[in-house]
Amino acid sequence: MLQASKEWQWVSCRQRNRLLVDLGEELILCTPFRLRQLTQDAYSDPHLSINEAAYYQNVFTYLRSFNIWSEPQCCQIALNATAAKFYLLPVQAKSWFFESYTGDQPCTEAIVRLRSTQQEGDFFIVEQVDGACLCISLSPQFALDENLELEQFQAIKVLNNRIHPLISCNKISQMA
Repeated sequence: MLQASKEWQWVSCRQRNRLLVDLGEELILCTPFRLRQLTQDAYSDPHLSINEAAYYQNVFTYLRSFNIWSEPQCCQIALNATAAKFYLLPVQAKSWFFESYTGDQPCTEAIVRLRSTQQEGDFFIVEQVDGACLCISLSPQFALDENLELEQFQAIKVLNNRIHPLISCNKISQMA
């Protein structure tokens, strides 16, 4: 298992204009988060904090319970979620890109589905605050509309009424 380590460090890379995670042993993860999107905390202490390590470990363990992603994929998702939770500047909800959920199935998981006019995709809920969720895209690319796309692991905030439970989406997909 890829456990959080005190050796892991956040790196603000001006050359790539991205937040990186140095995992040691020449392993570096490049997040999709540009430097202008980051809080000042991203520049202060580069080491993974206890809270960040705990959040990473909880997300990693949660993702592994699905038996869908490999350990390296769970590590990548969990690290990007950790970066989004602790270092992204607050953003406004951009719910207009997504269809409302009108079903009656409650959303009980952090892996959810969002539907734009262009496609539907899986997202991970990083945090839920004041009736909205900060999510990262798990799809390699997600078209918000005909002109705008999210890269994998890019974050977007949406109102809770746009969140589609993954289980009911799978049932609908299987029935179609």
